[in-house]
Amino acid sequence: MPYLYRAPGPQAHPVPKDARTTHSSGQNFEQLRQECLQRGTLFEDADFPASNSSLFYSERPQVPFVWKRPGEIVKNPEFILGGATRTDICQGELGDCWLLAAIASLTLNQKALARVIPQDQSFGPGYAGIFHFQFWQHSEWLDVVIDDRLPTFRDRLVFLHSADHNEFWSALLEKAYAKLNGSYEALKGGSAIEAMEDFTGGVAETFQMKEAPENFYEILEKALKRGSLLGCFIDTGSAAESEARTPFGLIKGHAYSVTGIDQVNFRGQRIELIRVRNPWGQVEWNGSWSDSSPEWRSVGPAEQKRLCHTALDDGEFWMAFKDFKAHFDKVEICNLTPDALEEDAVHKWEVTVHQGSWVRGSTAGGCRNFLELFGKTPLFYHLGYFPSNGKHDSCHRVGFRHSSIRALIPFACNSLIHAGAVIEINPTQTAHYQRGYFAFSLGIIRSSVGGLIEQGEERFKLPPGEYILIPSTFEPHQEADFCLRIFSEKKAITRDMDGNVDIDLPEPPKPTPPDQETEEELRFRALFEQVAGEDMEVTAEELEYVLNAVLRKKKDIKFKKLSLISCKNIISLMDTSGNGKLEFDEFKVFWDKLKQWINLFLRFDADKSGTMSTYELRTALKAAGFQLSSHLLQLIVLRYADEELQMDFDDFLNCLVRLENASRVFQALSTKNKEFIHLTINEFIHLTMNI
Repeated sequence: MPYLYRAPGPQAHPVPKDARTTHSSGQNFEQLRQECLQRGTLFEDADFPASNSSLFYSERPQVPFVWKRPGEIVKNPEFILGGATRTDICQGELGDCWLLAAIASLTLNQKALARVIPQDQSFGPGYAGIFHFQFWQHSEWLDVVIDDRLPTFRDRLVFLHSADHNEFWSALLEKAYAKLNGSYEALKGGSAIEAMEDFTGGVAETFQMKEAPENFYEILEKALKRGSLLGCFIDTGSAAESEARTPFGLIKGHAYSVTGIDQVNFRGQRIELIRVRNPWGQVEWNGSWSDSSPEWRSVGPAEQKRLCHTALDDGEFWMAFKDFKAHFDKVEICNLTPDALEEDAVHKWEVTVHQGSWVRGSTAGGCRNFLELFGKTPLFYHLGYFPSNGKHDSCHRVGFRHSSIRALIPFACNSLIHAGAVIEINPTQTAHYQRGYFAFSLGIIRSSVGGLIEQGEERFKLPPGEYILIPSTFEPHQEADFCLRIFSEKKAITRDMDGNVDIDLPEPPKPTPPDQETEEELRFRALFEQVAGEDMEVTAEELEYVLNAVLRKKKDIKFKKLSLISCKNIISLMDTSGNGKLEFDEFKVFWDKLKQWINLFLRFDADKSGTMSTYELRTALKAAGFQLSSHLLQLIVLRYADEELQMDFDDFLNCLVRLENASRVFQALSTKNKEFIHLTINEFIHLTMNI
C-alpha cells in the first residue's frame, strides 16, 4: 500500500542539501552516534536487526550466517582504503549484480559518490559502530543509518565485499541499500538503472543496441565525460540461459558497468574501444582487445599505461566498440541532468515534480486496455510555453518513474508493469474535458507500456504545447507510488487536474411552511410527532428509527439500514440550535437533500445490488458538488470501501454528510478569518474528517 503523505500540487525539485532522517527514533546519524559514544556502546539498529528477517523473506539461510562487525573479522578495518574505486566491488552470494554494476559506475563520479557516501565516518576516532548512506527516493534524499554488523560465514563476508579484505565501504553500502528495500533478498534481480537513479536522482534512458543511433559511440563518450552512470546487459532467451557463459566469456542476463571509452592507434587505424567491468571481479571477455589478446602487442607501453591496460583477471576489460555492439543488447544511462546526449548544448532546466499514488478502488485504473477504469487514473495538465525566439526546437522532457516497491516484493507486488499516455489537447477547450474523454481520445501522441517497476524511469520529449499526462500501471487495481518529473527550458504550468478546486455549496433551503407541506411531508410530520413527542425534536437514536422506517418502504433502493453514526452526523450537519437534536423543519430540509443523494446513488448502483463501485466515487461526489484531490479520495475509499471495493448507501450517505459538514465549517471560518485560514478546502476536509 502506498504509504507517503504528499502535499497536493506540484513540488519543487529537491536540491541535495539535507537528506531526510529515516530512523524510527527520529534521530539523525550524528545524534545517534553521539548517544552511543556517551554511553560507551556500539550502535545496534533495531530497524534492521542482525537476524534472518533482514536477510530473507522467502527462505532460510542455507548455512549458519554469523553477524560480525568489521573489527571482529579483521584486525585493522578501514572504511575506505586508498579511495573508493570500481575494483573495490566484488560480488558475493547474492544475485545483485545490477546493484554492483551501478556502484562501480558511481565510483567514476567522485561528486556523486561523496553524496551517497558521506565522508564523516570511519573506523578511527569517533567510531561507534554506526554508518550512514544517502539515497534518492520518492523525489527526495533519504539518510539511511545502519550498524556495521555484517553477515559472515567462516569469518568471510557472504555478500558484497572489497578485493582488499580490510576495506568495508562497499559491504556497508550494500547493507544500507538492503535496509532501504526491506532485506538482502529484495535485492535479487533488477536493473542497474534503478540503483543509478537512487544514487543520483538523475534522469534515465535506455538504448536497445539494435536501434542505437549511428553516433552511438559519441553518445557514450559524451555521457562518460558528463559524469553519467552507464551499464550494459545481454538479454536471455529463457530462464535457463541466465548467467550462461558465451564462447567469448560474457555472461547472459548479467549486469556490467561501462567504465571507459577511448580510441587507440592500431596498424595505422584509429580503433574505437570501450571498457567494461564484470561486478564478479573476474570472468572477462576473451575476444579481440581482451586483456591478453595479441592486438595489445602493437600498442606501445605509454599508450597502454594511458588506457590503464593490465592483464589481470579483475573483471575489467577492453573490447572493440563494434564487438560491444554485436555482443551486448542494451545500454542503460543515468544522466545527472536531463540534457539529451544527442545534443551538444547544455541547458538550464526548470523542474516540476508531482508525486502520487495508485490506490486500489480509487486511482489504480490501469491502462487504456481497461477503458471503464482508465479514466479513474491520476491526470496532470501541462502547459509548455513556446520559446520567445519563435523556433520550435525547444522541448520539454518528461521523466516518469514508479517509486521503488522492492520492500513490497514479499507481498507479491513484484510484477508491476507501468504504462502511460500523453494526450495533446486543444487549448481553447481545456476546461471542458471530462475524464471519460481521455479514455477514448484520439489525441494520444504517446502511449506506452514499460517493463517491470525496477527498470526505472521512462523519459521522452514533448514540443511546446498543452498536454494531459496520464501515468498508470498496465493492470488495474495495482498499488504503488509514482513520481512524475517535468523538465522545461522555461518555467511551465503544471497542475494536478484532480486537486484543490474550491467547493461552492449553496445555502441550505428554507423549510416549507406547515400550510404548504406536501402529502409526503405531512406523513413525515405524523411519524415525527409520534416519535419525538411534544417538543418535535428527535435524538440520533430516534432519527435512526424514523429514517429506516421511511426508507424501508422505498422499493427503488436496496440497503440494510442506516447506522446510528450516520444519524449522529446528520444531526451535526443540520442542527442549527446546537442542542444535539433535530427539529422537524431541519428534518424537512435534510429530507430534500437526502432524496437528491438517493437518486445520485441509484445512478451509480448499476446492477441494483445496493452498492456502488468506489471507482465511481469521484464522479458521484463531483455530481454532489465535491471535487476532491486524489489523495483525499484515496483516503475516503480506504475508510469506507469493503473488500470488494464497493460502498453501500449508508457509507455513501455518511461520507456525503461529513464532507458537507466539513465544507460548511471551512467556508464559515474562511469568510470570518481570511487571514487566519491558510489551508485549502481539501486539506481542511482531511483534518476535520480525521482520515
